[in-house]
Amino acid sequence: MKEGHHRSRRFFLLRALAGAFAGALPGWANARASRKACSAEEDLEKIAALLSGKTRGVWVFTGDSITQGAKHTHGHRSYPEIFAERLRWELARVGDIVVNTGMSGHTTRHILNDMDWRVGQFRPGVVSVMLGTNDCARNQVTLADFETNLTAIVAQIRAMNAVPILHTPNPIIAEKAPERASLAEYVAVIRKVAGRENVILADHHAEWNSEIAGRSAETVHREWLNDPLHPNHTGHQRLAVTLFKTLNIFDEVQPTCGGAYYEGEH
Repeated sequence: MKEGHHRSRRFFLLRALAGAFAGALPGWANARASRKACSAEEDLEKIAALLSGKTRGVWVFTGDSITQGAKHTHGHRSYPEIFAERLRWELARVGDIVVNTGMSGHTTRHILNDMDWRVGQFRPGVVSVMLGTNDCARNQVTLADFETNLTAIVAQIRAMNAVPILHTPNPIIAEKAPERASLAEYVAVIRKVAGRENVILADHHAEWNSEIAGRSAETVHREWLNDPLHPNHTGHQRLAVTLFKTLNIFDEVQPTCGGAYYEGEH
């Protein structure tokens, strides 16, 4: 009788602990990663409404070393920082918060396994994701897994009631980084996922290749890259401009968009 009583107590204790643990999880983690009836056009409208409204917003940028802005910006602003200047100063959204959780060396696998810390804890309204440059390195994340991971990341962002933005990474100097020679195949997957899931896409890879076609790879690489992979400060400016155009917030007279910073006599 006593043994049965102890078993019953253990059962209810374990069930209570399981319930408490489930209650401690963020809402998006308990929710099914369902595909809501969202489109890129509707998401752009949501962003426009956020920018024109009075409610303060949280914008999360996540990815690898390019998003982190590690080392290669020569001490200048990375593209998330340039975005923050456009948003918080030029667009007068001073109450908005821009969070950068990019981490050098990371892949879709890292972010998918760390979504609450990297994204969820900030309760974002918009989440920007640039990945692929490390996933493709020696194919450490296969194309099939990359597609699955990226799709899951988008679903989890939508489950947070946030707007996802996908980015293609910039082109690299493949002959000097042969371990990443398959990057273009991963870029194709990003475009595929963005199209299928109807997600906003900032296609930096296409923009850079268009510039290369109009000038030369050697010139663009020398001006925009700091090594075979990483954009320098000019490259980050180009990433920011493409994002601004994608979100319909580009204004050529504004300094973050390429206009002059100089304001006259000192």
